[in-house]
Amino acid sequence: MTAAAGPGVIGIPNGSFAQNCWLVFDPVSREAVIIDPGEEHGRILATVAEHRLTVGAIWLTHAHIDHILGVTACREATGAPVWLHPDDRRWFDALPQQGAMFGIPGLTQPAPPEHQLAAGQEMAVGPWRFAVRHVPGHAPGHVAFVGHGVCFSGDVVFQDSIGRTDLAGGDLDQLMASIQREILSLPDETRLLTGHGPETTVGRERRRNPFLQ
Repeated sequence: MTAAAGPGVIGIPNGSFAQNCWLVFDPVSREAVIIDPGEEHGRILATVAEHRLTVGAIWLTHAHIDHILGVTACREATGAPVWLHPDDRRWFDALPQQGAMFGIPGLTQPAPPEHQLAAGQEMAVGPWRFAVRHVPGHAPGHVAFVGHGVCFSGDVVFQDSIGRTDLAGGDLDQLMASIQREILSLPDETRLLTGHGPETTVGRERRRNPFLQ
């Protein structure tokens, strides 16, 4: 059997926030993780089933409402534990309050995450390894997952834009420092798979993003 060239990646834009959920999987074993399960958990789980994936973990870049609305349903359907940086527990534990703020009443508080993420940690999907990078500024406990020419960057940087910093715990100076230190230090060809909008690359954003000039 020929070895896979890299992990499989499936993007699922979903929900009223147009948030990008990502499935990362080993093409051989079909072992998978869900990154940031958003509002349309039914679509996410249908895609898991369609591709015959076995979800072993749920990784969260951060805990703003649009990235965690599907956590409970995906966790219950798959039995997969949730990983979150402890600095974002404030947001995770306030999901009902976030819902009220964004006009989505009646949300139920999810059970606590099973595991904590930390800078420098190595996460695995089958044989594929991803490094955790702490990138605060958009949210205090925001992380990115980096490996195999890909960076799952959440809401830190987008094509031609950067994450908002007007929510509690946001800090523009901190965000810009995170981008410079943890994102722009990656090779130009690194794919940025973001929390919203189209895929881009580190090199493109270094050259063309008006917020990074």
